Amino acid sequence: MIKENLVAYFEDAILNNWDTMSLRDYDSGNGLTYGELGNNVYNLHKLYRDCGIKKGDKIVVIGKNSANWGLVYIATVTYGAVIVPLLQDFMPKDIYTLTNHSDAKLMFASEFICQKFDYSNFEQLQSIYYLDNFEIAHDFSNKNIAYDNNPNATSKYNFKLEHIPNPEIAAILYTSGTAGQPKGVMLPHNSLAANVKYARPNMPLESGDQIVSFLPLAHCYGATFEFLYPFSLGCTITFLGKLPSPQVILKAFNEIKPKLVLSVPLVVEKIYKSKIKPTIDKPSIKFLLKLPIVKGILHKKIRDSLYQAFGGNAKEIVIGGAKLNREVETFFRKIGFNFATGYGMTECGPLITYDGWRTTKIYSAGKVVDHLEMKINSTQEDKIGEIFVRGESVMAGYYKNEEETANAIDSENWLHTGDLGLIDEDGYLFIKGRSKSMILTSSGQNVYPEEIEAKFYNFLLISEILVVSRNGVITALIYPDQDRIKESHLKPEQVEKILNHYIKHVNEDLPVYMQVKKLVIREEEFDKTPKKSIKRYLYE
Repeated sequence: MIKENLVAYFEDAILNNWDTMSLRDYDSGNGLTYGELGNNVYNLHKLYRDCGIKKGDKIVVIGKNSANWGLVYIATVTYGAVIVPLLQDFMPKDIYTLTNHSDAKLMFASEFICQKFDYSNFEQLQSIYYLDNFEIAHDFSNKNIAYDNNPNATSKYNFKLEHIPNPEIAAILYTSGTAGQPKGVMLPHNSLAANVKYARPNMPLESGDQIVSFLPLAHCYGATFEFLYPFSLGCTITFLGKLPSPQVILKAFNEIKPKLVLSVPLVVEKIYKSKIKPTIDKPSIKFLLKLPIVKGILHKKIRDSLYQAFGGNAKEIVIGGAKLNREVETFFRKIGFNFATGYGMTECGPLITYDGWRTTKIYSAGKVVDHLEMKINSTQEDKIGEIFVRGESVMAGYYKNEEETANAIDSENWLHTGDLGLIDEDGYLFIKGRSKSMILTSSGQNVYPEEIEAKFYNFLLISEILVVSRNGVITALIYPDQDRIKESHLKPEQVEKILNHYIKHVNEDLPVYMQVKKLVIREEEFDKTPKKSIKRYLYE
């Protein structure tokens, strides 16, 4: 266990930044200073005591990202209870199942979500409170214990929090992966503290710095690095609420001018595909890019416009959560657009590898973080294999699921990530795909469909694609961009001709055993998880 303590991080942040704005809602502009948040933490602790909540009891929070969402999270883990964040995109039946599975005693839920509930489906809850205002939404115990919004619950001079021991569970995160049913990842305080500790020297921020939070807080990536880590330093965090469009995100970046930007590939790839690529593909620009002096000027202009798109004030731009398109990364590196990359999973709270823009290698996911060990499970040296990790931030297991825990963590405490990769001589990790999605051809060759799919996403008519094996034939399942079809007045036979042209173009860059041999055009989007990952297992 590390010596750093998660609650101590939060306590110091509140005391040292009492009058600084902490959490703020983008839509309304309403927010809490660190002092006001500390006062409300005391009020929520009183509510928990009045409800008979004990250390280790589970409390569900579900709703759009907001200052109150963050307040409930901080109050719960500093009380010693276990926070159970659920995605607001879950269907009511899933919320019932996961809440009951978690043995939760209390729930904080947005009003629009409560309106969908049949409360008789909850088995163990005592009370549900509206996340919007902390009023009682439904009481199962008939005690009707109200939240006391006491503005003088504490002060800067007597504010103190009990430091919860590092081995205790801080959160249970239900993942809805692409290959099966959700599992409840138990993250100890130690795991989250280790991630915060690592971020401090590697993702530099200071008290008062501005952060825009738009990633789902019910997922570890957004919660840890857009919320918990900057909160621990006294930053001001503005929540955008429900996952907005890239246009809304960029508008917020321009207004708030954050010091650290966390993004998913979707946002930067959208910028590249819609703004940059149409420009650099013009014959006149292609010609100018062949002239060394002019090329440098054009690259600088594009680079500066990208920085401005992210607010123009970021010390670091981190892209994670999924693999960045190879063409986009190549272009960004070529023009000198500096961004950091990483790799992680919920089971590690989440970071596994990372490297800043100054030292990273192109196409890599960085090096293993300092509180973890990593190895490739391969019988051949320098070959692709499953990524194994162990160390301070690895989960305690899956809640009430010993079988899945034993499948994930072996007798030597190595976590089997299910991801495939290789580590080069300098310690850099290169991700190759998911072990469960790998295609083994009849000739014994390994095909990683994610690598093929990435080559398609820069084509304008591609909205979604999966590459699978159908009866031993590598097949591309494609859902075309319906808006572009309508704009261009394309007929079905024209769409098919264009998509086949894409396949021919991609195949020219692939070895024979990896080439796509068949096209299936879909009329509907793929079924997805709440994190918007395609449920690949449904189509294989």
